[in-house]
Amino acid sequence: MHDDAGFGEEVRSGLLDILVWRRDVRLFKRDPLPDGLFERLVGLACLAPSVGLSQPWRFVLVESPLRRQAVRASFETCNAEALTCQSGERSGLYARLKLAGFDDAPCQFAVFADPTTEQGHGLGRMTMPATIDYSAVMAVHTLWLAARAEGVGLGWVSILDPATVVQALDVPQGWTFIGYFCMGYPQEQTDTPLLEREGWERRRAAASVILSR
Repeated sequence: MHDDAGFGEEVRSGLLDILVWRRDVRLFKRDPLPDGLFERLVGLACLAPSVGLSQPWRFVLVESPLRRQAVRASFETCNAEALTCQSGERSGLYARLKLAGFDDAPCQFAVFADPTTEQGHGLGRMTMPATIDYSAVMAVHTLWLAARAEGVGLGWVSILDPATVVQALDVPQGWTFIGYFCMGYPQEQTDTPLLEREGWERRRAAASVILSR
């Protein structure tokens, strides 16, 4: 229940669970997602805040095997280049990390931001035009949390060449590529990030990112 004092403890506890258990998933089951789930999650993503109420996000559902393969080829090229930039123990660890879920995830989609949208009438963009991109990222995060509430996981594939993805998906050249995502049911449930479990990095304490002026 909601009142002037805020939501109740049950709602706050449930939200905390979703935040803690939201993971960047790389290992997916091949089970198909329910019909209409993607569209429903996008509907929830559209509740995200956006600069000037511009709603600049554009979701591209990628179902074509040829387009999926083109994106995967871009990942393989960029991933091989990234591997050469690692050295020592990091090189071996990087090679072992599974950084994409192309083979198993039943759903793949890309998110773009449309900087030319007339919606919002330019409010808030003159001094900080990048807020269009930030708004699209907010929509991604909203969808991510909504998916987690359904027991569905997302994996953000960031090791890609944006120009190649734009060409492969045949979207307007003016759109800004935000990210490519694999979505499906996770093979495992864990509240610890994969990169932390594998020893790549550790999450820092919240107090370390707060500055007082």
